[in-house]
Amino acid sequence: MNFKVLVEDTQLSAQFGTEHGLSLYIETEDNKILFDMGESSLFLKNAKKLGVDISGIDFAVISHGHDDHGGGLGAFLENNKKAKVYVNRSAFGKYYSLSSKGDLEYAGLDKALVQSSRVVLTSGQFPIAEGILLFSDIINGEPYSELNKDLFMERGGEIVKDSFEHEQVLILTEGDKTFLITGCAHNGIVNILAHSRDILGRMPDYVIGGFHLYKCPSLGEDGFRTVDKIGEYLLNANTEYYTCHCTGIESYNRLKINLGDRIHYLHAGSEISL
Repeated sequence: MNFKVLVEDTQLSAQFGTEHGLSLYIETEDNKILFDMGESSLFLKNAKKLGVDISGIDFAVISHGHDDHGGGLGAFLENNKKAKVYVNRSAFGKYYSLSSKGDLEYAGLDKALVQSSRVVLTSGQFPIAEGILLFSDIINGEPYSELNKDLFMERGGEIVKDSFEHEQVLILTEGDKTFLITGCAHNGIVNILAHSRDILGRMPDYVIGGFHLYKCPSLGEDGFRTVDKIGEYLLNANTEYYTCHCTGIESYNRLKINLGDRIHYLHAGSEISL
């Protein structure tokens, strides 16, 4: 299975543009998949540089309802005329983030695009094709809620803490290998892995995506203890990790102390074959 990073916060080389967001191109034996679309049309520019034909994508997934993962949806629908886009049924709600000045800023998707006939709303365990499964309804047993403290949603006309019910995760199976693809792991990578184990009957062979740990260093030793705790769990999972985006470089470096060559960082422009 081949992966190309179309959008990420950092770049493999100066030829690739960057933004705070994520977009992955995945090519299986049978399908060409776009997982997330960054916050703008940048994924189109980087795709051309990586030899990816967006018009040839067979289907797309948006991992959750934040604009750094689905902001490029309009551009995708304009440049690909055939693919269904699988989005959790809650992802077109009203979501907000707290700015550095303490103001709420809209961080959701373009609600008008839910009307597209190519947008498919998902929930629970949602099979797309043989060996391709989406799941949500993640049990948040270890929330690490301090990492999400600046994220909010509108419910019943009130602004409340984001519940992340809109987050979904992709499982791909090819031969005897399984791949878990996550956007931000807002529900906690530990909880997501536990949920995937319940579905698969074992841990996935590979995990690719963000772990939402970039704020941990700002919490001092408490934050690094959180990263270390997660690192210990990941080490025991007997899985290989390719992380990026909201994991953050500092937290990645801390994870690497525990995980060594079991964890790698993906930049915009990175290509891997697993």
